[in-house]
Amino acid sequence: MKELLLILALSFTSFSFAEWPIGGKVYGKANLSLVSQDGGGTSEWNLNSNASRLGIKGESKISEELGVVYQAEYEVCIDSGDCKGQTFKQRNTFLGLKGSFGMVWAGKHDTPTKLAAKKVDLFNDLEGDIKNAFEGENRVSNVVAYTSPKMNGFSATLAMIPAEGEDVDQDGQDDTGLNDGLSYSINYTKGDLYLAIAGDQEVDEQDLVRMIAQYQIDALKLGFLYQQNEDNLGAKDESGYFVSAAYTLSADITLKAQYGAIEDDIDGDEEQTLSLGADYKLDKNTKIFIFYTNNTDSEVGLSDDEFTAFGIGMEHNF
Repeated sequence: MKELLLILALSFTSFSFAEWPIGGKVYGKANLSLVSQDGGGTSEWNLNSNASRLGIKGESKISEELGVVYQAEYEVCIDSGDCKGQTFKQRNTFLGLKGSFGMVWAGKHDTPTKLAAKKVDLFNDLEGDIKNAFEGENRVSNVVAYTSPKMNGFSATLAMIPAEGEDVDQDGQDDTGLNDGLSYSINYTKGDLYLAIAGDQEVDEQDLVRMIAQYQIDALKLGFLYQQNEDNLGAKDESGYFVSAAYTLSADITLKAQYGAIEDDIDGDEEQTLSLGADYKLDKNTKIFIFYTNNTDSEVGLSDDEFTAFGIGMEHNF
């Protein structure tokens, strides 16, 4: 019944926005790939939905200086209809106030640390996604955040994450404060250059800092990320880097490559990810793509755990 009501609400809203001046829209992305994967002693073919989504977002003016901003976004698993037991799986959803002071907002959302990585990850939502090797790719509940206006290329976001009684720092006591978890980012953009420093404190049991850079040189876009993180108990102390490159061969074809490696400084274990691929644009909203990914986990004294994937897919944004 809940799924039916959501579908009706989305349908109604798409018509209503054409009549009511509230600045909202229905949007989404459909992404499917057919993937041959080999890992853990098994080899199989899979049809994957790759975080296909449907959402509503917009801004409603209260006055000339103040507006309400909102977004409700849900993952839709168009391969099987089952998103880990749900028809619709909640993604970034928030409500906020926006003005010359910046934006104050709250809800369930990607952390500033995750957002700061921007599009350095060229195979996001696929088997080569940075989250398969690196900590810090978190979408968390109960976010209360402030995003500053952009000034001289600089902007910043600070998010506080109340634990609501959970023991996030694992000290044996329930955490009940507003800032039990913290995430932040400081960003700078000038022309084709993007720089950021971001970090988490007691988010997903991790303390973490990232430095990110992205630069466009004619047809070539380069990305770099350096990260250090440790868990709250000190059992894991990692450092690593992630690099990517995208080259626009023509108006329709883009070649892509990325590599990342992160090592546990305590026991020497290492995770690596390598992806190669190409996109072909059918129009401004639609592309077909092909990719190869190799993810490797190396533990000292044990054989490497290797995963490979080769896939072809299609993406349409609306």
